[in-house]
Amino acid sequence: MAEFKLYIGNKCFSSWSLRPWVAMRHLEIPFEESLVRLRTPETAANLAKVSPTGQVPVLNHNGRIVWETLAILEYLADLFPGKNLWPADIGARALARSAATEMHSGFREVRYGWPMNLRRPKGHKPLDAEGEAQRSRIEALWRECREKYGKGGPFLFGHFTAADAMYAPVVTRFDTYGGSLAPDTRAYVDAVLSTPAMRLWYAEAAKETWPEPGPDE
Repeated sequence: MAEFKLYIGNKCFSSWSLRPWVAMRHLEIPFEESLVRLRTPETAANLAKVSPTGQVPVLNHNGRIVWETLAILEYLADLFPGKNLWPADIGARALARSAATEMHSGFREVRYGWPMNLRRPKGHKPLDAEGEAQRSRIEALWRECREKYGKGGPFLFGHFTAADAMYAPVVTRFDTYGGSLAPDTRAYVDAVLSTPAMRLWYAEAAKETWPEPGPDE
């Protein structure tokens, strides 16, 4: 068994699975992947074998189980300080953690109004009023991170961090549903989507033969 085993769901739509997966791939942390297909009669039983919450992602590190996306990212940051999963500057780190936590607990209307679906054709889909407010908040937050701490590279804090991993599924939503994006938003979305890790995730999602989710879902 590999030192790290990451349990994930369908790549086409499992947004929480994408977050630690893309971080580990981008930062070249070797791991074995185990996919638990979601939305089947057997899903709950299969998840119960590997996850204390019945959800993915779950990281198994030589028998130590870590669940919840932010907990996995924090655990990896502790194990691999040289990977700089959080910015070194304390102010930048505080902002990165605040932004990541806001993503973890918020933006419900954006996430539900624009569900991650890598099969869906690109096209603008309006959100309700609260969703539009949340969308604007996301863009303002990205802009703040980039303007304050992003001068050293294309990501929120220059180099790729846990904050970028947390927003990776939202990046796919902006690309799928957002239509014409503000130039700075488009530049950040393109930077994340162009990483080898994200390109690999998309390629593997395209190979999934299961019918869910449908292209219009």
